[in-house]
Amino acid sequence: MLPQRLIQRCNERIAPFACEGFVYGKGSDSPSIMFVGEAPGETEIHNGIPFSGRAGRYFDGFLQELELTRDDVYVTSTVRSRPYKWGQPKGREKRKYNRTPNQGEIAAHAPILDAEIEYLEPRLIVPMGRIAYQRLAGGSARMSEVTGHLVTSPVLRLDDWDTRSYTWTNTTYPLFPIYHPAAALYKRSLEADISAHLEKLKQHLR
Repeated sequence: MLPQRLIQRCNERIAPFACEGFVYGKGSDSPSIMFVGEAPGETEIHNGIPFSGRAGRYFDGFLQELELTRDDVYVTSTVRSRPYKWGQPKGREKRKYNRTPNQGEIAAHAPILDAEIEYLEPRLIVPMGRIAYQRLAGGSARMSEVTGHLVTSPVLRLDDWDTRSYTWTNTTYPLFPIYHPAAALYKRSLEADISAHLEKLKQHLR
């Protein structure tokens, strides 16, 4: 679906950053929903499957609640390589840990997400977590303020990589932001909110 020259150019731009691997978006060519996450983790860059690590089990639970399969949707992310940092827990050897992507890394891979949205024309875009939501909708709203609410809006697309500036698309898209699946791993109190948001999303799909 994506031109290899586009992927090559974006990977050249992200090369100076501490990132590794590359994971393609996967799913339907005419998806009922496009799910947009943050970035792949260690498991994903090894098997090439988006949301296949610990958070992936929660994501599969999301799909079950929506009565959908991965073949019905398209799963992608804001950054397609794994941003990492080195750490060395006491008594253990040094290793890489996942981290939040920075604005340079987000801009480096922004044209890939732009191309996916333009090509797939998703009926509904579901940004999962703050990084994905702000990449598409801008601003600095807290996720607790926007999750579970459907809005129809243009989305941001990269205008100039050197200045990391974005412009709004001419096309509007329905956006339904939800918490990132990993949020439930670290804050179990969010599970009830997530379930309620998924129920609202299911009603919108109907």
